[in-house]
Amino acid sequence: MSTTTTLIDLNSHSPSRSMASPGVLPPSSPLHRLSSFTSKSSGNVTATKSSTTAPTSSTSSPLDAFASDPIFSAFLSPSFSSSRFSSAALTSNSAASRAETLQEAIQTLDRHLRSEVLSRHSDLLSHLSSLRHAETSLSSLRSSVGSLGSSLKQINSSISEPRRTIRDHTVQISNLHSAAELLAAAGKMVRMCRKLRGVVGDENGYERNSKVDLAKAAEMHREIEVVYEEQGLNGISVVEEEFKWLSGIGNWLRSQAMDTVEKGMDESNQNDIWCGLQVFYNLGELRSTVDALVNKYKAIGVRSVSSALDMKAISAASMGGGYGPGGVQRSGTPQIGGGKRAGDALWERMAKCMEELHRIVTAVWQLQTVLSKKRVPFTQVLFLHEVWQEGDPLLTDRVWEALVKSFANQMKSALTASSFVKETFTSGYPKLSSMLENLLDRILRDTNVKGILPALTLEGKDQMVAATNVFQTAFLSQCLSRLSDYVNSIFPVSNRGSIPSKEQISRIVMRIQEEIEAVKLHGPLLVLVLRVISKVLFLLSERAEYQILTGPEARQVTGPVTPSQLKNLTLCQYLQEIHTRISTTVSALLTEHQEILSAPLGSIYGVACDSMTTLFQAMLDRLEACILKIHEQDFGVQGMDAAMDNNASNYMDDLQKSTIHFRTEFLSKLLSSSSRTETICSRLVRGMASRVLTFFIRHAALVRPLSESGKLRMARDMAELELAVGQNLFPVEQLGAPYRALRSFRPIIFLETAQFGNSPLLRDLPRSVILHHLYSRGSDELQSPLQRNKLTHLQYSLWLDSQGEDQIWKGIKVTLDDYEMKVNARGEELSPVHSLMLQMGSAMIESALR
Repeated sequence: MSTTTTLIDLNSHSPSRSMASPGVLPPSSPLHRLSSFTSKSSGNVTATKSSTTAPTSSTSSPLDAFASDPIFSAFLSPSFSSSRFSSAALTSNSAASRAETLQEAIQTLDRHLRSEVLSRHSDLLSHLSSLRHAETSLSSLRSSVGSLGSSLKQINSSISEPRRTIRDHTVQISNLHSAAELLAAAGKMVRMCRKLRGVVGDENGYERNSKVDLAKAAEMHREIEVVYEEQGLNGISVVEEEFKWLSGIGNWLRSQAMDTVEKGMDESNQNDIWCGLQVFYNLGELRSTVDALVNKYKAIGVRSVSSALDMKAISAASMGGGYGPGGVQRSGTPQIGGGKRAGDALWERMAKCMEELHRIVTAVWQLQTVLSKKRVPFTQVLFLHEVWQEGDPLLTDRVWEALVKSFANQMKSALTASSFVKETFTSGYPKLSSMLENLLDRILRDTNVKGILPALTLEGKDQMVAATNVFQTAFLSQCLSRLSDYVNSIFPVSNRGSIPSKEQISRIVMRIQEEIEAVKLHGPLLVLVLRVISKVLFLLSERAEYQILTGPEARQVTGPVTPSQLKNLTLCQYLQEIHTRISTTVSALLTEHQEILSAPLGSIYGVACDSMTTLFQAMLDRLEACILKIHEQDFGVQGMDAAMDNNASNYMDDLQKSTIHFRTEFLSKLLSSSSRTETICSRLVRGMASRVLTFFIRHAALVRPLSESGKLRMARDMAELELAVGQNLFPVEQLGAPYRALRSFRPIIFLETAQFGNSPLLRDLPRSVILHHLYSRGSDELQSPLQRNKLTHLQYSLWLDSQGEDQIWKGIKVTLDDYEMKVNARGEELSPVHSLMLQMGSAMIESALR
């Protein structure tokens, strides 16, 4: 009791607590005695007083005090581990002391528990009395619940029998109602079947009216089926007999409608197609029927493509119906001797396949067209939307996609599986391409109806053409190989200067023409072949350019023609023939086709000119050198003897001899007297002749001084020049502007200076020529640009070649300004030629600006 009292005093602030010193437990308190551990060290026991004091507040629980106690706080820690605590106690030197201390702490806890129970004794007793009262109340409630349960059982037994009776009667009424509905529906179905029998003329079950309204019968058939399915009439014997007959009528209607649709598709009769489709729509089977039709025609097309390339069947047909000994070889090649017949059989089967594909596509297009025209009577929705959803491929697209896929697979398979088909289709690709083009054009033409989508799109057309690209590539490769090999054979790289024969040149031209002629009617293929020919012509021009010979032998023009020059002349003629004949062939083609060969033909033209460039430049240099000697001739001499001298000038005599020599040794081998068309060689000669006339007029204008006797000599020289050029080089009448300039310059030199301004002769002469000629009419003090810059006639001529009329006028204007300054400095009057030249120079500038 003393311990319990002490605990109560500690927790309730008894008077004994007030007697102790504040914050210190009484010495006799067990908590005080157990507030420290006793430890032994070095054999001595040292007592350590705990700093833990008893709680000073009545609201504090013992646990608060335990939390700060050195003994109990370890056990209250969340991280307390019994194993670690035991291990620490056993490893220390005071294990027995700790065990004694823990025993005392346990006793202290027991006392605290007893104290707690005693302090709450009255509360525990009150709770115990409340439990006893609750148990009494529960006993009385149990009896009341039992009484209520027995009452419910009595009520349940009283109402269950009426409920069962009501339920049974309700089921009977429902069954009677269902039976009445079944009887009514069965009667309705029998009556509808009887009515349908009258429509189809099948009263006796055997004969049917051939002119029956299939659409109406299909509509009645569908209504009967709906009644049968919705009312659940299966199992009724009378109904089953009628439904068996109804199924037969349905099959008959489908057969009749399908025959009508297919007949209309094959004969392009849209009315028949619509009549048949109306039957299937009334039967509720429009979508499935259309899908079946599309799949059927797809299958027919796929079988047709496969059959066309069946080498066993082709070989059997070529052997007269039997495979013969050995049949088709493993490589897909017919037997020896049967290649031509097999090839003919292959092309015949391909033609039939194209016809079948055309029939299939146009038939499906007819079906699609009817569906896109007709509408549902009540909703006005197109029948096409009953079988097709937005975003799905159209019927024709579905069929065409299957046909293209099958065709492409068969072509690819034939390329690898049958060397015979590969060779036939490669060499005869223009024929295969023609078949495809005809098929595609026929389909587009036959399905081109205003307001209706065609059966083919451009993409679909390209897909079918692309299916044969493997053979197209092989065909073009063979074409390129054939032509390139022949070009390499006649123009070998290893032997420079080797010129082919005329027959070889004719043969290469003929082969090119044959390649063009074979594909002339196939637009896309023609473009590809022309591109191949373009490569061949570039190769030909490259090889021909390699054969051109250069060096001193090719440049000499004073002696007879050398072997090198003869080879170059022959090469130029051959290239000219190639250019002329191929240009003639291409001229019959369209402009876009001609443009493909424009660059390679230009390359051949350029090589032909290059082969003669050295020779013609040497001849032209020789003729220009003869003309430059005009300045060595004295045209300023006066007197009757000079005027009456009819002999040609020395320079003109040299020029005439040179032209005769050129004609005899070179030009006669280039120009054909029988040719009336302008050729590469004739253009070269024409250019040289025009240059000679232009060069002569330029230097004749530069002659200074020019007396009246000199004018007569110059006129005779011009006549001799015209004769020499016309007879030995080129007809002067066909030279155009240079000839007109020569004809105008002759009277110009005799024209009075005052008449220059209004003379019509000036229109055919360059203003620079007239200005240079006017220097000869001025005083010696009026120097020409040639004299002022101290240039030779050749140097000044080269400068004139590189300048335009405006730059030439600037050089002339400087000399006129110098002359004007000198004369004005002396106070003298300017020559009339000065003002005329200024006037003509201003007009020349205005003309250049325009």
